[in-house]
Amino acid sequence: MTSEPYIRFLQVSKSFGEQNVLDHVSFEVGTGEMVVVLGRSGVGKSVVLKHILGFLHPDSGQVFVGGDEVSRMSEAELTRMRQHVTMVFQSGALFDSLSVAENVAYPLRERAARGQVPDDEDQIQARVDELLGLVELSHVRDLMPSDLSTGMKRAVAIARALALQPAAILYDEPTTMVDPLMAVTVGDLILKLKHRSGLTSLVVTHDMKLARKLADRIVFLVDGRVAYFGPAAGLNEAENPVIQGFIYLDEVSLVK
Repeated sequence: MTSEPYIRFLQVSKSFGEQNVLDHVSFEVGTGEMVVVLGRSGVGKSVVLKHILGFLHPDSGQVFVGGDEVSRMSEAELTRMRQHVTMVFQSGALFDSLSVAENVAYPLRERAARGQVPDDEDQIQARVDELLGLVELSHVRDLMPSDLSTGMKRAVAIARALALQPAAILYDEPTTMVDPLMAVTVGDLILKLKHRSGLTSLVVTHDMKLARKLADRIVFLVDGRVAYFGPAAGLNEAENPVIQGFIYLDEVSLVK
């Protein structure tokens, strides 16, 4: 990991009507670092992701990706940026009419059609097999998304996101709506990819256990503001009552 930030928020504010969702939010994600954005539902965590990808622009403040200000990018520049910064959605966003293998191959074929990589079917299939092996789902390559559990769909979506060899990957609530065992499995997968790939990563979640497992640093949002930004190990020292409530509930669940 280097100290140079790949993603940077600088005093970002965003409102929808009278609802102030982000209020002077500042943090950064170093190249090769994994940062977790933690907080209650509805505090603006997913809005952070949309700003990074340029789907939303701040009312004030600046968002930088790879040293470039997102709000100043043209549509063509945004399209190129999104080839280097990819996102794993809560739903997985798989194509229902394509098999698992075809879903993973899809971005590779798109790049081949644009002339960015050789149009070699053997190479594409070898890459698909490599990625499905990485997420431990080689045995489902010929199944359809409807045959998979929610957690397995997310793992396939991660494989597809990695197909383009991005510089950074964004995860939107990766353990939401999965059973506790699958939540552990998905978290372990993300951690494995962190160690193997060294990708710059940003994880949005309200899952304290996942945050502690994955984060180099944590951004904790409370009422649209940064209540804590620092190492995961230092979170226990934060005095904000909402943060302490999260920590208490996490400790209670461990006792159970």
